[in-house]
Amino acid sequence: MSNSELVPNFGRRKAEPDSPTTPPLVQDEATQPVTLRRPFQPAGHGELRALCLAKLDPAIMANIPADRLTFEVERLLAEIANEQRIQLNAREQRQLSLELVDDMLGLGPLEPLLEDETITDIMVNGPDRVFVEQRGKLVASNVRFRDAQHVANISQRIAASIGRRIDESSPMVDARLPDGSRVNIIFPPLALDGPCLSIRKFAKRRIDFEKLVGFGSLTRSMARILQIASTCRLNIIVSGGTGSGKTTMMNALSQTIDPAERIVTVEDAAELQLQQPHVVRLETRPPSLEGRGEVTQRDLVRNALRMRPDRIILGECRGSEAFDMLQAMNTGHDGSMSTIHANTSRDALVRIENMVMMGNMGLPTKAIRSQISSAIDLIVQVERQRDGVRRVVQITELVGLEGEVFSLHDIFALEHDGATETGRLKIRYKSSRARPAFHERLAYYSQEWAWNAAMEEA
Repeated sequence: MSNSELVPNFGRRKAEPDSPTTPPLVQDEATQPVTLRRPFQPAGHGELRALCLAKLDPAIMANIPADRLTFEVERLLAEIANEQRIQLNAREQRQLSLELVDDMLGLGPLEPLLEDETITDIMVNGPDRVFVEQRGKLVASNVRFRDAQHVANISQRIAASIGRRIDESSPMVDARLPDGSRVNIIFPPLALDGPCLSIRKFAKRRIDFEKLVGFGSLTRSMARILQIASTCRLNIIVSGGTGSGKTTMMNALSQTIDPAERIVTVEDAAELQLQQPHVVRLETRPPSLEGRGEVTQRDLVRNALRMRPDRIILGECRGSEAFDMLQAMNTGHDGSMSTIHANTSRDALVRIENMVMMGNMGLPTKAIRSQISSAIDLIVQVERQRDGVRRVVQITELVGLEGEVFSLHDIFALEHDGATETGRLKIRYKSSRARPAFHERLAYYSQEWAWNAAMEEA
């Protein structure tokens, strides 16, 4: 499964104020843990939870705002605790009511993680094995589910909300939360140790080149070069591994596009945050339970060509749609962009070549490489490095073909020079001031002087 659908809003409430006695959310020796409210499991409170749920009417709960429901559940818990002679102090009463509301309206124990903007990925490997990516590093969280069935219940709620099911007969599903976060669920028998849930959180804040420079992802000169490349409608491929910042880079590049241009985006899971007024967003559709109705990226790219786009932005190139992407770049849709999974700039070109071959076009290798060399102008290679920082490691120009070999020219290339005492990598960029092959394009857009000035500052 590689497609995504929109999950209706679960009515997520706002984060509660942190309690000074609340345990840290993430235990990590290398970084200062972030303290957030954490669900807990007080001894003997399982009975109280069950009695409270038994007295709540689901039909009424669906129409009550989350904050009002929290108040009513807290009041009900106090009544039941008095009747059953169960010890419950004010803090435990508040905590248990928040947990119950999260379970009823949200994603249960995951709600605090979703509210934490420093966390980018959430991975549930089991009820007591929850990991997060925080500030670029993978760490264990102290978030816990009650049991495997609790994980399954949350997962099935997500699947049901998009009109699909997740069980042993249909053990995989992809979805998208209301804020754009991507969700992947896999159930037994494919997942041997119980239900697994993976969430790639959607960035709520727009990140532009200015912020990327501040993060240390690239230099100001490199940011200026990429802005000029987008303005001059160069065809750009953003390459990198999973979680390396490809979509973030695409969003930053897209902010320099002229508002007068018509843009069509094609994505498996809609993540791009284009701000232009004339944008048409297309998203793939998975097959139904009967195996019918699938709409692939290739179908959408072909359709996009009939929509009179100035630019086509392909969220991720991963299959035979690579051929249609190259056709678009070679037939007047200058300034088109896409991302691809690859480790180096040269590997990205090899992957595109292999993906075109996957489409069984029957084209000889030389013809495919000729298409690639005439279509692509720049490759931006990004990488999540060992200190947790996502950096641009190469900005490479595709000069052309020398025989049947791609001729590449690194405009910028990252070099390492050790690390600081805190583990932060010491880096520098080697730049080349050679005249680029797209020099005439720069002159056409009156950006030749700006390019030369940016390279002088490098």
